Amino acid sequence: MKMKINTEQIKQYLFVIRQLSSREIKRRYTRTYLGILWSVLNPLLTMIVMAVVFTQIFQRSIEHYPLYLMAGQILWQLFSGATNSAMTSLVDNKTLLTRVKQPKIIFPMSRVFTAAVNFGYTFIAFLALLLVFRISPSFTMLLAPVVFLCMLMFSMGIGYILSCLYGLFGDIRYLYSVLLMMWMYLSAIFYSVEYLSGPIRTFIENNPVYNYIHCFRKVMIYGQWPDGGEWLLMIGWAVGGYLVGLFAFRKMEHKLMMHLW
Repeated sequence: MKMKINTEQIKQYLFVIRQLSSREIKRRYTRTYLGILWSVLNPLLTMIVMAVVFTQIFQRSIEHYPLYLMAGQILWQLFSGATNSAMTSLVDNKTLLTRVKQPKIIFPMSRVFTAAVNFGYTFIAFLALLLVFRISPSFTMLLAPVVFLCMLMFSMGIGYILSCLYGLFGDIRYLYSVLLMMWMYLSAIFYSVEYLSGPIRTFIENNPVYNYIHCFRKVMIYGQWPDGGEWLLMIGWAVGGYLVGLFAFRKMEHKLMMHLW
C-alpha cells in the first residue's frame, strides 16, 4: 500500500512539474509572433554573429568552427538558462508555495526542465547544421544524451542552491550574473584550450561546464569517444553537484519559508 501511495505521489509531482514548465514556456514567449522558435533562432543568430567575428582567427586551427561554436553556445545556454531561471523559481511562486502543499524542490526542478525543453529545440537545429556541414553520422552521437543528462543534473544541483540563496539574499542575482560572465569565458566556447598553457589551462580543463561542452563536441562533431578521465569528470560533477545542491536545499528550505512568509 505504501508503494502505491509513493507511486501516486510521483505521478502527481510529475504532473505539477509539467504544468509549471508549460506555464513558464507560455509566459516566456507571450506577445511574440514566433514563440518557441526563438529558442532555435537565438543560438543560430548568436552563432552567425560570433562566427563572422571569430572565424578569421580560429577557422584554420579549429575544424568545423561554426559547429564548434554552436555546440558550445547551446550547452552554455542550457546551463545558464537552467540555473538563472531556477534561482528565481521559489520567489516567483511565493504565493503558490504558501497555499499549495507540494514539495518546494519541484519549483526549481520545473525551471530546469523548461531549459531542457528549450535545449531540445536548439538541438534539432544543431542536427540540421550537421547535415549542412556534411558531418557523417557516427555511433559516438548516441552518447550525446548521456552528456546532456549529466549537465542537466549538475545544473539542477546549482539551481537548488541558487533558489534558496536568492530567497534569502536578493543580491545573489547580481553576483551570479558576474560569476556567469567569468564562467562563460572560462568554458572555451569560442576558442580552443590548445592556445593556453600552465595553470589557466588546467583550471579550464577541470571546469565542469567546459568538460560537458568538450565531450559534446567530441561525440557530435568529431566522432570521438570521451576518455576515462573525461567520463570520470562528467559523472563526478553531475552526481556530486546534484547531491550537494540537494543537501543544501534541504538544509535551507525551512529557513527560506520562514523568510518568505
